[in-house]
Amino acid sequence: MNAETAEQVKAGFLAAVPFTRTLGLTFTELDHGRAVMRLPDNADHHNHVGGPHAGAMFTVAESASGAVVIATFGDQLERALPLPTTAEIHFLKLAMGDLTAEATLGRSREEVIAELDEGKRPEFPVEIELRTDDGTVTGRMSIVWTLRPNRK
Repeated sequence: MNAETAEQVKAGFLAAVPFTRTLGLTFTELDHGRAVMRLPDNADHHNHVGGPHAGAMFTVAESASGAVVIATFGDQLERALPLPTTAEIHFLKLAMGDLTAEATLGRSREEVIAELDEGKRPEFPVEIELRTDDGTVTGRMSIVWTLRPNRK
């Protein structure tokens, strides 16, 4: 993905998903198969122990997964709608401060597109790692996405 396309996807994503702006999420990286987003520390979004609320952590992880799906399959949107089907999150350590979510596509673009071409509704995992600025992994999330073919 070239830099201009990446910037268009980032801007479009943040414009289309208002809650990302509410939490102040930003992109640090975006390419086919990988997205990295950042959740800034904000006392208004803290939980009872002073770290980011679980809902905010879920949101940055899910947003990074959605961004990787759009970055990878954005050229397929005229024929299929991307939708998450399941999500599982594991909170491993107390997160304090800014948080980074790195999402990675779990299947190749070519495999997923081939299934779509066959008239199937492909499913694919996106794995997300949540980290603090010092590199401590504070959580992991897995989301299964599908490309639902548009009805004609």
